[in-house]
Amino acid sequence: MTTLDTGTDTLLVDIDEGIAVVTFNRPEKHNAMSAAMRTALAPALQALQGDPAVRVVVLAGAGDRAFVSGADISEFGDLRTSPEARAEYDRVADETNAAWRALEKPIVAMIRGFCIGGGLLTAMQADIRIAAEDAQFAIPAARLGLGYGFAGVEALVDLVGRGWASEILFSGRRLTAAEALRIGLVNHVVAVDELRGSAMTLATTIGQNAPLTVAACKVAIGQTRIASDRRDTRRLAGLIEACFRSDDYREGQAAFAEKRRPRFHGR
Repeated sequence: MTTLDTGTDTLLVDIDEGIAVVTFNRPEKHNAMSAAMRTALAPALQALQGDPAVRVVVLAGAGDRAFVSGADISEFGDLRTSPEARAEYDRVADETNAAWRALEKPIVAMIRGFCIGGGLLTAMQADIRIAAEDAQFAIPAARLGLGYGFAGVEALVDLVGRGWASEILFSGRRLTAAEALRIGLVNHVVAVDELRGSAMTLATTIGQNAPLTVAACKVAIGQTRIASDRRDTRRLAGLIEACFRSDDYREGQAAFAEKRRPRFHGR
């Protein structure tokens, strides 16, 4: 196992056998996202994108109470009040959003306990979300008087539709794991003691598949959110062609013929 130096012990990144586990590590604060965590996140994501050994990224919260309980509201007085402070807060947010968009590795979120506000937006960056039965989801901006950014609203509508996005944003109420599953906010709900095993088993399964194919599929899925006249079809065609030209394509055929598990190398 290797550990990525993020510059803070509140954001941990451990890499083992192609799976990087990113842990939001403030259990005493229900993993509320601090300025230090926010600042460290974009460089960590950029490092994972640049590491060819990383095939899957798993997001987790430390402890047993929360995935991420939102932004650290105690910092808002200093960081989100004056126009200058809000501009810097938004700059870091934009940098982090850009790093999420650039991360072409599949992302699995394993969610236990509170997944609130910015925590839910973080979970929504994942391609697949697995929740424990005790998970709770909410965006309480309307209870705090915050102006909510369009990108987050658009992502929520894209995921659960206008009706449920409206209820989540207007009411600020908490949804249970069962409700989140029913509206498509999460992929699976499992028992608390099965959460890590389920998430890591799925991550391992994904990591054993052909990396070029998985990457091409992730890019293609992302392009479905873009208007048809703005899609990068040339890039998609190139990624698909790279799959057919790869050693992994030949390995997949050979493994099928020999009735064995393929050994993919991403080339």
